Amino acid sequence: MTPENELNIELSSEVAQGSYSNMAIITHSSSEFILDFIKMMPGVPKPQVTNRIIMTAEHAKRLMLALEDNIAKFENQYGEIGLHSEKNIIPMGFGNNSAEA
Repeated sequence: MTPENELNIELSSEVAQGSYSNMAIITHSSSEFILDFIKMMPGVPKPQVTNRIIMTAEHAKRLMLALEDNIAKFENQYGEIGLHSEKNIIPMGFGNNSAEA
């Protein structure tokens, strides 16, 4: 990236702390994808959506490609990421695709 194309991105200290998510529900309409990140905790009867990200279909695909690239790099360095096959686990892509824009 050349200096004239370089992005100067600001990260506030509040956002830099991040938030925990152990579940995601992904829905889409004809024009956008909606990613709801959820925190499910033992003993808490109602899981809470902690973040909602709305993006265009093109940006959702770019995110998918970036995740695939980063997961491959992670697994090359640390080994394959195992997936649990327990029936009680709700998959990360769970959710209907009936969202409307």
